[in-house]
Amino acid sequence: MSLDKIVSISGKPGLYHLRAQTRSGFIAESLTDGKKIPVGLRHNVSVLSEISIYTLDGEAPLRDVFAKIAEKENGEKAISHKVAKDELEAYFFDVLPNFDEDRVYASDMKKVIQWYNLLQANDLLETTEAPSETAKADEEE
Repeated sequence: MSLDKIVSISGKPGLYHLRAQTRSGFIAESLTDGKKIPVGLRHNVSVLSEISIYTLDGEAPLRDVFAKIAEKENGEKAISHKVAKDELEAYFFDVLPNFDEDRVYASDMKKVIQWYNLLQANDLLETTEAPSETAKADEEE
């Protein structure tokens, strides 16, 4: 799953795909509406591949959390990010049973689920298991 070019921009809704680098920043394309915007150095940008969720054992990379949601939902869309807090927590416990309740807030869970659904809708989620299984099948032949 390649999250290296997918970013969240503070103050802007949704996720963006990095398209080109400029002298003063870069051009990002919205995954929601396809509009391209210039992003300068003053924007706070988070690359999805560098985000982790706190667990009782340390941290779980967002890539792994997305993979677990995809496994639970069979690659389909997850629940809505607008559901009640209790329902979000129950869903997160199903996906990531050891997440740290004290450090992972409902707003974080909403973002993760919203991002998953956006990536899934844009067909940007790749299953990490599928390529390795086909590689193993090729090796066995």
